[in-house]
Amino acid sequence: MAEPSAATTLEFSIVKQEFLDRIANKQAVIGIVGLGYVGLPLMLRFAEVGYKVLGFDIDQRKVDTLHANQSYIEHISAESIAAARAAGFEATTDFSRAGEADALILCVPTPLNKYREPDLSFVTDTTDSLVPYLRAGHLVSLESTTYPGTTDEELLPRIESRGFKVGEDIYLVYSPEREDPGNPNFTTRTIPKVCGGTTPNCQEIGVALYSAVIDKVVPVSSTRAAEMTKLLENIHRAVNIGLVNEMKIVADKMNIDIHEVIRAAATKPFGFVPYYPGPGLGGHCIPIDPFYLTWKAREYGVHTRFIELAGEVNSSMPDYVISKLAAALNSRKKSINGSKVLILGIAYKKNVDDMRESPSVFLMEKLRDLGAEVAYSDPHVPEFPVMREHHFELSSTTLTPETLAAYDCVLLATDHDRFDYNMIKTHAQLIVDSRGKYTNQADNIIKA
Repeated sequence: MAEPSAATTLEFSIVKQEFLDRIANKQAVIGIVGLGYVGLPLMLRFAEVGYKVLGFDIDQRKVDTLHANQSYIEHISAESIAAARAAGFEATTDFSRAGEADALILCVPTPLNKYREPDLSFVTDTTDSLVPYLRAGHLVSLESTTYPGTTDEELLPRIESRGFKVGEDIYLVYSPEREDPGNPNFTTRTIPKVCGGTTPNCQEIGVALYSAVIDKVVPVSSTRAAEMTKLLENIHRAVNIGLVNEMKIVADKMNIDIHEVIRAAATKPFGFVPYYPGPGLGGHCIPIDPFYLTWKAREYGVHTRFIELAGEVNSSMPDYVISKLAAALNSRKKSINGSKVLILGIAYKKNVDDMRESPSVFLMEKLRDLGAEVAYSDPHVPEFPVMREHHFELSSTTLTPETLAAYDCVLLATDHDRFDYNMIKTHAQLIVDSRGKYTNQADNIIKA
């Protein structure tokens, strides 16, 4: 292939400089593809700074909700949506409008299939939907968590199938999302943003774009390094949670409160970071991301034993909690079959409405399969949502002394701050605490 001429190189430089200028003067139009827990906060941040944002989603209900100045995510206010709309934000299901945007940021799910293998269909299908409308000067950024090589192996060939040359007349970067829904201490603006470009030109454009809305951007040498960075962050958490979950089981056998031990160990000012056990892993990242790396590592003949062992421990935690619950009921001459069990908290973590991969749902299904009459209470999830793989026609039970007393067992699965724990302790016949919320011993409390 012939080297580009000096004139061609100058043309590429002009295109790049024009893009940088549009970013600097806020004339660039930002396209956010996928308006969920990642895309929606990012949209708000770009709109807040003064960019026109065009949001894309396949769900017409989301588009309609946003155009009504309403939010479908609890920690994102209707007021913030209204402000973005007033600033020019528009949502659409029409992907043919992609050409109106200068940057297209992909924030779509990357789940696992039934074989626990990466399902990139959302990424590839979305890219295929956008490719016909790409134009010279576009920036494409993938934020979805995935295995190293996805940007190079899946996005780049699709983009270049249109005749574009990535790094010259179109730009491609990977910048992993780092959202922590419901965490008041960190925002989209203040969480440092990792960015890796396919080429130096791509990197320069990507860093410039994100620097306009994020306080600190961390450049890395490639899209693969950025992809691996995200996996390392979440695998670090998964492995450490696996360790502390295993320690919980050992401590329980020895009649030691693991939460007391963690609190004591955390007083050490160096060399220890506290992680906390629970009924299993939840959220879109921690339960899923390790499998993306283990799957890709097989291509290189590497068996990720440490990561997979942690995954086995974490995946076994719902069964451990059920066994503790069964033993607690049995001590009261009751069985799971026929018992009324109330699940406290069905979001995957405290103080949010995010149900993705929530261990509470797996607990509910296991209890239902064992014959229990299952109900739930969650102030953040008033109705059990429609989910692809889990089906319950339930609404949240209001907690009162009378309703609590009516259940054979109350299983604390997600420790929301809005629960009245004293009332629960006073009126519940039996509490199985999988979160270590109750620090003092009581006859009706079983640690799990």
